[in-house]
Amino acid sequence: MRRAAAGLAALTAAGVLAGCSARTVEMPEPSPDAAVEEMCRALVDRAPERLFDRDRVEVRPDTPYAAAWGDPPIALRCGVGRPGQLRPDSELTVVDGIAWLPEEPDVYTAVGREAYVEMILPPSYGAPAEGLVEISGLVSAEIPALPSGEL
Repeated sequence: MRRAAAGLAALTAAGVLAGCSARTVEMPEPSPDAAVEEMCRALVDRAPERLFDRDRVEVRPDTPYAAAWGDPPIALRCGVGRPGQLRPDSELTVVDGIAWLPEEPDVYTAVGREAYVEMILPPSYGAPAEGLVEISGLVSAEIPALPSGEL
């Protein structure tokens, strides 16, 4: 929960940080392990240029494992740590075959894949379904599923 809260705080409390342009978002840099680096890089490379009708913006620090759109920022981070709240009985939201763990009011983490993928979807954009549908297809294509039953 602290990981999600820290990411959320960095994006929603500060939004676009002082010293950054309106087209730059500062966020905690994910640190994927070597086994998933290439998967995460491919996922972010294929992320759309527009999400919720917002243009993709620069991320600082510059990393191949994160993307952001709009203001307030919508954020994608691949290779984040295992969510502390994730339990075998966690209630998950399944979107196009991808299981998302809702954390905090607007943080969702894709679980059951070889890499954890986090989406931060500010409530000002409405229901998170549009963003999760768009990214679920990419997660499905780029991040292999774990064996059945593993989270």
